[in-house]
Amino acid sequence: MNTEFFTALDLLEKEKGIPAEYMIEKIEAALVSAYKKEYGNNTNVRVLIDPAKKDVRVYQQKEVVEVVEDPEIQISLEDAKAIAKKYKIGMVVETEVKTKNFRRLSAAAAKSVIIQGIREGERRVMQEAYETKHEEIITATVSKVDRETGNVILETDTSRAVLLHSEQIPGEDFYVGDKIKVFVMEVNKESRGPVVTLSRSHAGLVRRMFELEIPEIADGIVMVKGVAREAGSRTKISVWSRDEDVDPVGACIGNHGARISAIVEELRGEKVDIVKYSEKPEEYIAAALAPAEVLSVTMTADRACRVQVAPDQLSLAIGKEGQNARLAARLTGCKIDIKAD
Repeated sequence: MNTEFFTALDLLEKEKGIPAEYMIEKIEAALVSAYKKEYGNNTNVRVLIDPAKKDVRVYQQKEVVEVVEDPEIQISLEDAKAIAKKYKIGMVVETEVKTKNFRRLSAAAAKSVIIQGIREGERRVMQEAYETKHEEIITATVSKVDRETGNVILETDTSRAVLLHSEQIPGEDFYVGDKIKVFVMEVNKESRGPVVTLSRSHAGLVRRMFELEIPEIADGIVMVKGVAREAGSRTKISVWSRDEDVDPVGACIGNHGARISAIVEELRGEKVDIVKYSEKPEEYIAAALAPAEVLSVTMTADRACRVQVAPDQLSLAIGKEGQNARLAARLTGCKIDIKAD
């Protein structure tokens, strides 16, 4: 039986990722609980689980005394010497108790503790798995789509999670079996397991996709300096190169737009403006207002500026419902006042 017991521990570690050491602690607690239910809460017990020898033993402990006042935890010197002559007053006598002698009630209590330990272990494994992916992208498979709420149930490598309707890209549809990329926003501990907040509308999704898809960014040659996003419509992302010979914008676009096309496809056709970052606020702001052509940028105060454009560029600079100017302001961190020359 002991061999099967340790084989089960190995399977738990391989299939569910629950460390054997963790489960051994829980099983020791379960056997102590079963023993006390069988022999009384005042009794003393020691559990020995030896994975190397594949051995499990339970020992009842009693202190050697001259006068026995509590027979559950004490033994007389005479009785102790009958077991072994080495015992003296103050020593502890250990007697092995066979677990198969535990009654059904005691065994059920032990089983309950072990099951609880497995559940806690699974939650801990999931918690640690999600924590390592915090603010990262994971790939998940659509398991169920709730047509009433719009929420999507996803299967990840570790568990199931919910992609709320509010965190989806507006207008996108999902079908069972779809594989999608999601951004891990938050991971919170709960009694029933970790509650993870996933998103496809967060600006972090675009940032991480660029870091994954663009080799120059992955290698640290090109850096992402900022992202401003209105999910489902438009994103502006600024990039900067550590190497003067590497064009950061060109690296992100790729040959014939191959790299940016893969990102746009994952974002369901969302427009992505790639902006060249500059330490000079005037240059950075002018670039951020693309595709409009800017005549001049004048800094009027700390983080505020006045931008002049040709009359035929005014509507393009502002954008539909002010979106272009709004995203440029968020990207650069500046208040932008646009005027026609």
